[in-house]
Amino acid sequence: METIVMHEIKDREQKKALNAWAKGGYNGSIIAGTGFGKSRCGVLAVCHIIDNLDKNKTKHEPRALILVPTVQLQDQFKEEFEKWDKAKYLDYVEVMCYQSAYKLVDENFDIVICDEVHLGLSPKYRKFFENNTYDSLLCMTATLPEEEEYKIKLQEIATVNYSITLDKCVSLGLVSPYEIHCVPVSLTDSEQADYKKVNNKFIYWKYQLGNFDAFNEAKRVLADKSASGEKKQAAAQFYSCIRGRKKIVDFAHNKIDGLQKIVSNNPGEKIIVFGGANAFTNELAEANDDVATVYHSGKTKKQRQQALDDFKDGTKPVLCSTKALNQGFDVPDASIGVICGLTSKSLSMVQRVGRLIRFQEDKIGRIFILYVENSQEEKWLNNSIKTLKNVVWH
Repeated sequence: METIVMHEIKDREQKKALNAWAKGGYNGSIIAGTGFGKSRCGVLAVCHIIDNLDKNKTKHEPRALILVPTVQLQDQFKEEFEKWDKAKYLDYVEVMCYQSAYKLVDENFDIVICDEVHLGLSPKYRKFFENNTYDSLLCMTATLPEEEEYKIKLQEIATVNYSITLDKCVSLGLVSPYEIHCVPVSLTDSEQADYKKVNNKFIYWKYQLGNFDAFNEAKRVLADKSASGEKKQAAAQFYSCIRGRKKIVDFAHNKIDGLQKIVSNNPGEKIIVFGGANAFTNELAEANDDVATVYHSGKTKKQRQQALDDFKDGTKPVLCSTKALNQGFDVPDASIGVICGLTSKSLSMVQRVGRLIRFQEDKIGRIFILYVENSQEEKWLNNSIKTLKNVVWH
């Protein structure tokens, strides 16, 4: 097949990305920051493959499969075809979540598109690639998986054809510029006492594991049926302490006060809030009840859609969520983000920043990160922003 020519898309970087994929034999990955237009690339890749099928050799109807992590993204990807006047191709397209696709066996597709592929590389979900066949494959994500095992698997399935960082997208004008403000909060006296107690236990059980890399040692011990009862207890307690520390910083009361100050200082602004857990996300919204709504997995589909509608039309300009908005959510006029729940992974940070910097004229995305100082959360923060620029520490 000839190299793809993107008549509809003028952006040279998108054209470069798809050309690199084509030169790679129509099998590979595009690694590009949120807002680059990966969904558009996926649509054009499907259309190109279908248009260039050899009708003399192919006796079946064209068949394309698009894999996504959430039901919401299923609908959004279908809308992308309509947006770019490619709706006629939907007759040959199936859009499916990874949670269902891994169950497929002995299916064949002309092309498979894997959106947010880092979420489709777990041992369970990667069964799809082992049990089915496809002539072309395009995998897309904002950044490479951090887990070494997943990086290796992605290279086996679909080597990287094209990669561009979030900051490179900013410099090229593909997305809006951004500022990251790291704002420390303290624990209350009772929270501090609880954190110290759990952290001391964490140190004890880490020592009991007798391994410098305690995280991987604990994982190995729990998977080893021959491991001693003492080792298994140490591993279980070690993980329990990790969860205990995270819960304390996730639910830190002073984050509620911090969010209220940001909301009051930016009246009428569209603000997306990322909490660390559903229950605390509810608390964040309740503290700003007159302007905030909630979107997370604990809500029904109808409630989530109502939350999005209220946010988009400005009825509730503050949208509080957890991980549910990490992938695929696009609100061009949302210019402020507040992160109240952190993980150690830089991928989550890149995705959350990307939610706020999809291109809009004269827009600067502002991201406020509320973190508990002198805690494990501060270490997570340093790790998660290591690839980003324009960071201000308060």
